[in-house]
Amino acid sequence: MKVAIIHDWLTGMRGGERCLEIFCELFPEADLYTLLHIPGSVSPTIERMGIKTSFIQNLPFSKKGYRKYLPLFPMAIESFNLKGYDLILSCSHCVAKGIIPSPDALHISYVLTPMRYAWDMYGEYFGENRNRMILFFIHYLRMWDVTSSQRVDHFLCISKHVENRIKKFYRREAEVIHPPVEIKRFRLQDKKENFFLIVSSFAPYKKIDLAIEAFNRLGYPLKIIGSGPEGKKLRSMAGSHVEFLGWLPDEVIADCYSKCRALIFPGEEDFGIVPLEAMACGKPVIAYGRGGTLETIISYDQRGSVKGDTPTGLFFYEQNIDSLINAVEQFGRIEREFDPVAIRNHTLKWDTEIFKEKIKKNIVQKMEPKC
Repeated sequence: MKVAIIHDWLTGMRGGERCLEIFCELFPEADLYTLLHIPGSVSPTIERMGIKTSFIQNLPFSKKGYRKYLPLFPMAIESFNLKGYDLILSCSHCVAKGIIPSPDALHISYVLTPMRYAWDMYGEYFGENRNRMILFFIHYLRMWDVTSSQRVDHFLCISKHVENRIKKFYRREAEVIHPPVEIKRFRLQDKKENFFLIVSSFAPYKKIDLAIEAFNRLGYPLKIIGSGPEGKKLRSMAGSHVEFLGWLPDEVIADCYSKCRALIFPGEEDFGIVPLEAMACGKPVIAYGRGGTLETIISYDQRGSVKGDTPTGLFFYEQNIDSLINAVEQFGRIEREFDPVAIRNHTLKWDTEIFKEKIKKNIVQKMEPKC
């Protein structure tokens, strides 16, 4: 069986790349197509693949400014010649699902999210300063996104939250297979230090600014691991007790998880692997109570709703500074009621090996009619 794997871009190891890594382990002989690849930016498993890039790779300043070429992404993804492949497996949060498969190929798309900036998070990305060119392009992008969804034979997705959006925007059914967390990378640790933690890219919808403003008022130590286009703005807002650490190696991030008091997760996510990583270290998560976190976190106010459930975090339900401050202050009063062992055990159902078996079984079932 000849297999092609499609991924939007290879510029770092985040949640989507953890899923891609499993696909590469399942099909190590596959060809990997992507708009752009920065060598050395992803894991050795992915780097060893036969990586084929689009013309975006050779455009000026593409390595740092590739997002500015968004209007060209549909054309770039459609430029790949996928003739002769039996199975096409796309891992998509932007345009990867929009490849043009050959008539005989089976196309399974694992959707991390429909394009946020084209649909429900358009305002968060573009704000109020939207000129006519942006309005025209986003209109075109939405039409292309819906049209290209018909090129997919079977949709898989990361959460019920994303499943609902696929139904809404594409009018297609999707099966939920939650993404993986490599539980063995994370450990419980007795030593706890007096700081809260954020691990995130610096994009507007992540709402890191909200957390910084809240902790400026609280005066509690906050460490932030990450980077991104909003970095300069966020640093200018931060008080002296807010520390920016940049992106760190996986093992250092795991150590920070294990030493913090709690993870702060202020944005609305489609799933959210970072909270599960923190919980794998036995740490509670203070999160905005919308989106994918509803599927992974048992909030303190929900404790006992299902027999045997123990709280793994605390939700705040309004995405504003006062609501987050109230949640952090409440956490300070109930912190000792969280059980690190129970929190870690809660995450075991999302282990990498379970994800791998579910994906493998699903693909085999869908390939059987073709064999």
